[in-house]
Amino acid sequence: MVESQPSKLLVAGPIPVSRSKDLGKRSTWQSMFEQAVLPVQDQKTFAEIESALQEAFAPAHAAKFLRRLQKARLRARQFEAILAHGFLGAKTPSLYGSLGDSDRGQVRELYLGLVEHVAPELRTKYLKVYAYY
Repeated sequence: MVESQPSKLLVAGPIPVSRSKDLGKRSTWQSMFEQAVLPVQDQKTFAEIESALQEAFAPAHAAKFLRRLQKARLRARQFEAILAHGFLGAKTPSLYGSLGDSDRGQVRELYLGLVEHVAPELRTKYLKVYAYY
């Protein structure tokens, strides 16, 4: 009787698929999906908006900001609606409108990053603000 070891390759149709896990190296697929770094075109305006966003999400102000969103029945990820309601400062909507497309995209990414980094206890407390429905 002959015992055999299972092959290191699993065949899925005509394409062999390796079962081994090489966690030390980055695959080409991972490097294909790196976020591009775009330079900010209007540094001054971007910095003013960034300051307003940082202020809203500062630990001392985040609960108040989320409470205002909850009262207005807005979700945390509805950036344009939050901006239109003036929750990020009175000047911020006009500053945001004056930016180019790539800078506005970077502002949205910055905002969404700040939304995701709110303390877990606040996220739990304002679950409706964070809900996707």
